[in-house]
Order: sequence, then structure tokens, then C-alpha cells
Amino acid sequence: MSPELPYKISVLVFLENRSGELLLMLRNKTPNLGRWTPIGGKLEMAVGESPFECAARETFEETGMRIETDDLHLFAMIAEKAYEGETHWLMFLFRCQRPLPGLPPDIPEGRFAFYPRADIDRLPLPETDRVALWPIYDRHHDRFVALRADCTPGRPVRAVIEEITPSPRQA
Repeated sequence: MSPELPYKISVLVFLENRSGELLLMLRNKTPNLGRWTPIGGKLEMAVGESPFECAARETFEETGMRIETDDLHLFAMIAEKAYEGETHWLMFLFRCQRPLPGLPPDIPEGRFAFYPRADIDRLPLPETDRVALWPIYDRHHDRFVALRADCTPGRPVRAVIEEITPSPRQA
């Protein structure tokens, strides 16, 4: 049984440049201090923000690029239990279907770089990203998958797929 911890809802947005390289941020703050992650942030639940609205807002706030919710493809939902022993997270993962025109300037949350997918596994990443997020991105970014991950400290991260929908080409 997982400990009683606060539950937070967030989004991650996977953005690419015209060459297909992925934008990552080297985080200056916890969680994920000193690790490379896609951009994202927490939903503004007090105003009823949807995950799609949050992804569009976070994309603008962190990169300066204005996108519409129609530019986003929701490809995963991950429920993380006991992340770093501090919080349970429900995360919505989006792939932006519009390329980012250039590298955004640094922001207080971190600095940016583009990486080919093949180079990302060599970077310092959050363990859940290495075990669950990037393999899910690789296999399912053109469809939808729901999964849960047990991130209890002291145990290996274990991700379990709960549902997968077929890609549009397979439907």
C-alpha cells in the first residue's frame, strides 16, 4: 500500500525542432533538479484548466511558442505512486505536432537543448523517465497508452500498462 501523500496533476509536452530533435530542459529546481526532462507543469485546478489547456499554456510560458490545443496529441497518462517519496502524480503526456522554430532562451526553471532521441538515454534523467516515460514515448507516441508506475523509494521503478489504444493507422 502506498503512503498517504499529496496528489498532483501535471503535463509534459514533447516538442521537436524541424530536424526531429527533441527539446529538453535541464531543471534548476526540484523535482528533477539537475536532470533533463521535457517541458511541462502543474494544472491550474482552481480555474478548471484541462490538461490540453495546461499543455498549451506551459508551452507558451516555457518556450514562447503559442500553440492551440489542436496542435497537441495526448499519447499517455501515467499515475506515479510515491515519486521521490513525496508526491503521487497523475501526468498527461503530449506530443506537439508543430515544430519549434528555434531553441528557447533559458528560464528560471532551467536551460534548454535539442537532442536526437538516440542521445537522450545518455543524459542524466529522472529514473521514472528512463524506465517508463521514454520507452512509452518510443513505442506509443502515435497512439494512447495509460499506465501506472510505483516509484516508492528503495524499490526499482515498476511500470504497468493498463490500456493501449491502436494508432490511427491500425484502427
